Amino acid sequence: MSEIVNKKYKYSELTGAIIGCAMKVHSALGNGFQEVIYQRCLAIEMEKQNLQFARELEMKIYYEGIEVGTRRVDFLVGDCIMVELKALTKLEDVHLSQALNYLEAYKLETGLLINFGTKSLEFKRISNEHKISKEKISEIKKSS
Repeated sequence: MSEIVNKKYKYSELTGAIIGCAMKVHSALGNGFQEVIYQRCLAIEMEKQNLQFARELEMKIYYEGIEVGTRRVDFLVGDCIMVELKALTKLEDVHLSQALNYLEAYKLETGLLINFGTKSLEFKRISNEHKISKEKISEIKKSS
């Protein structure tokens, strides 16, 4: 677990716990199933770990303050971590871009992109730099 908990990331303990759950699921199932199967199994593992989460939470997408649609996030864990699952033979830049866009749209700072479709589980921690920058600017203004 120590290699999946990295203190340089915000919410490192929580993301580490989520990744640990994903590793257990991948170890048991391997690759080759549809994404929904991994999603169901990950929900079971996160429940066992007493992680608070919402599955397939429908979230509104806004453009310039106007609601333009909705998107279901695979998991929202602890009200602060967006988890996007894939079951692909190869992650591509478009999948990372999609996850980053979701973080921005949901006004979240931290996310995980987890791919069960390869022989070894792939995961990427994602940070919404735009959200981080806004928070830092806000903190600077408050301290002035």
